[in-house]
Parts: sequence; structure tokens; C-alpha cells
Amino acid sequence: MRFSDIPGQTDVKRVLVQTVHRQHVAHAQLFRGAEGSAALALALAYATFLNCEQRGPEAQDSCGQCPACQKNDKLIHPDLNFILPVTTTKVVNKDAISSKFAADWRSFVLENPYQGLNDWMQHIGADNKQGSISKEESVQLLKLVSLKAFEAQFKVVIIWLPELMHPAAANAVLKLLEEPPPATIFLLVSFSPEQLLPTIISRVQPVVVRPYSETEITTFLRDQHQVPEVKARQIAQLAEGNLGAALASREAAADNDYFTFFVEWMRQCYGYKVDLILAKTDEFQKMGRENQKEFLQFGLGILRKVLLFGIDAQFVPHLPAAEQQFVSGFSRFVHRANADALSQEFNDAHYHIERNANPRMVFVDTSLRIAELLKIPA
Repeated sequence: MRFSDIPGQTDVKRVLVQTVHRQHVAHAQLFRGAEGSAALALALAYATFLNCEQRGPEAQDSCGQCPACQKNDKLIHPDLNFILPVTTTKVVNKDAISSKFAADWRSFVLENPYQGLNDWMQHIGADNKQGSISKEESVQLLKLVSLKAFEAQFKVVIIWLPELMHPAAANAVLKLLEEPPPATIFLLVSFSPEQLLPTIISRVQPVVVRPYSETEITTFLRDQHQVPEVKARQIAQLAEGNLGAALASREAAADNDYFTFFVEWMRQCYGYKVDLILAKTDEFQKMGRENQKEFLQFGLGILRKVLLFGIDAQFVPHLPAAEQQFVSGFSRFVHRANADALSQEFNDAHYHIERNANPRMVFVDTSLRIAELLKIPA
């Protein structure tokens, strides 16, 4: 993993590179970001950069050619170590520790380094069990750091989701942070750092990873994964900053044009064109349940943009031309007096669809209620 593989995050990348060139590498760093952010990807790229064998004094990224980079790219470098939340599975039915899931972890990360805990649990076949970093893991960690680096300048230990550590494991990590072994770098990657012990937080250098914008996700899907522009933007709006979710859904997403459907639907509701609404109901029915739920989530996102645009257009910058025209015009009819009720209608419709209600009845009922709400004056 190299910095160039990660979209955006320019400021964070620059700071991380500078710490290496200035020889100010903190022995413990906390990459904090929401689920689906680039927190893990940045930690992996940083670990690769740290031990790159051909890193020049002005280099802004690892070379990708030396043996160290090639091993790091495959996550098989002997000085790159991982501590992960795990649980017993059909394959590992006792004494579940990170090392027993090394092959699973490699395939998981190499497929998509922006995934979350639930994705990881499904990947290892955990069923409904919850993962954690057990107290047994602390024993393995102490053994691990007692060894010198095999071939690299630094031994790197990445602890993914340290907020899930058993108290015994957390105390072991705290002791290591207080008395760090030589040439050992701890990179903690957390989605919920507020759940960590305050004493751990006080001993790590924070690396704040911001969520991705819709535009960044759209551009990444379009340019790097050849997803058509309309579909990419639709996926980005549904992902709400979660790049992992966007990547996971790029293949599964149907070829429905949610935006066009939404615009036509809202115009029919406002005009109280019942015949057209009934015809639109047939289209909604054919979407299928999962796409119906996705569409309603998409509609909620558009509704939020419309309301924010009505308050101040600067709250929703970078809208594409077609979307901006609709959002601008529709903002006259979505305001403080009806916004909450409109949002509730979308949420209620999603709730009923999720519980196998008749989609046609849900759509017609929701349409008529929206038609009434759009007539409420500001």
C-alpha cells in the first residue's frame, strides 16, 4: 500500500511523510477515523514508507520496488504485525488469536482496506459472534515485541480497532506504550477512540483522518474503478462518506437512476397527479426490495440537501449542474415547517419496506402524504 493508492487525504499524507524525513517518528500513533475512512489504508502506507529500502531524502512515497515494499504490499513482511479483534469460528474453534487469522486478514485487506468490523466478522465466518482482542492476545503481543526487527529498520505493530481490547490486553498495550521497546512503532487504528482508556490516548500521537466527501468518492469510483458518473454519484450519496461501503456496493448496485426517478416523483406529488403516481408505483414495485430501501435512503439524502440549500446554498457546494437546478428549485417547497414530517415519511416507508409491507401500498400512501406536506407554506 502506497500513499498514492489512497484518494485524497493530502494533508495527512504530507504530515506523515515529514515525520519520517525529520526523524520525528512517534513510537505510538493513533489513526482515528470513522468506519469506511482511510485510517487503516494510511497506517499501512505509512508502515511501508517507514521501512522502504530505497526511500530518498525527498521521497513522498515508498518506492514499491524494493523487497521490503513488495513484502509489505502482500502483508507478509516479517516486521509488519497485526493485532485484530477475532472470535472462534468453525475453522478456529478455540484459542482465537490474531495470528491464526493471518491469511484471512491478508485477503480481507487486499480486497478492500476500507471495510469495517462487521465486514471482517462475516469474512471469517463469525456468524453472530462479536469480535474482541482477548487477554490471551496480550501474551502474544509481549512475545512479539520482545524480538528484534528481523530485517527492517522498524518493527511495526498495527492494532486494528483497539477499542475492542479486553482490559488485560489494554493494560498490556498501555505498559508497552509507557516503556516502548526499541525500534518498535505502534500504529493504532480506531473507529471509536473515545472508548479507549484515557491513559492510552495520552500516550499516542493522534492522526485525524477525515471522512470522504461525495465528490471524492464519485471521482475515485469513476476514475479508478470505471463506474459511470451517474452511478458513481448515486453510490457516493448513499455511502455518506464511507468509502468501504461505496466500493462494496459498486458491483451490487443496480442500474437504477435514482435521481431521475426522485425528481419525477416529487414533481408528480407536488402536482397531485394521481394517475402518474400510480404509474410510477409500477416502476417502484419492479425495483425489488433492497433497491427500494436504497432509493428511500437516497431520497432522504437529497431532501437533506434541499433543506440545507434553502437555508444557505454554501452548505451544499459542488453539486453537479443537473442536481443543483433541481435542488435550487425544490428548496422553495422544503422548509422548516415541513422538513421533519417529510423526512419521517421517508423513514416510515423504509421501515415498512424492510418489514415486507406491500411496496405498492407503501409507495402510494407515502406519495399522497408527501403531496399534502409539500403544500404547507413556509
